[in-house]
Amino acid sequence: MNKLIACCGLNCETCDAYIATIQNSDELRKQTAEKWGKMYHAPEIKAESINCTGCRSAGVKFAHCYECKIRTCVTSKGFETCGECSSLETCKIVAMVHQYVPEALNNLKAFN
Repeated sequence: MNKLIACCGLNCETCDAYIATIQNSDELRKQTAEKWGKMYHAPEIKAESINCTGCRSAGVKFAHCYECKIRTCVTSKGFETCGECSSLETCKIVAMVHQYVPEALNNLKAFN
């Protein structure tokens, strides 16, 4: 399975934090912090915290991703992604992601 597909099915390759990290761009980090701060009503997000190499990849994680309940659940079950779980389509933990980003569910189904 592609390591850039997150535990929940999001594609890390298209994530602003991942892109800023891979490009090592402080300007993209600043733009991402501002965008996410407004989008998620989280002014505490600072440019210096925008560093992530992907949910399931070795390396640095954005704080939210590192503490993610979905990621914690997946790893506690010994899975790589939610796609391995029999509760995938009824799980309340990952449902919010799939409600707003249906392609994440499709990503998981494509690998099973």
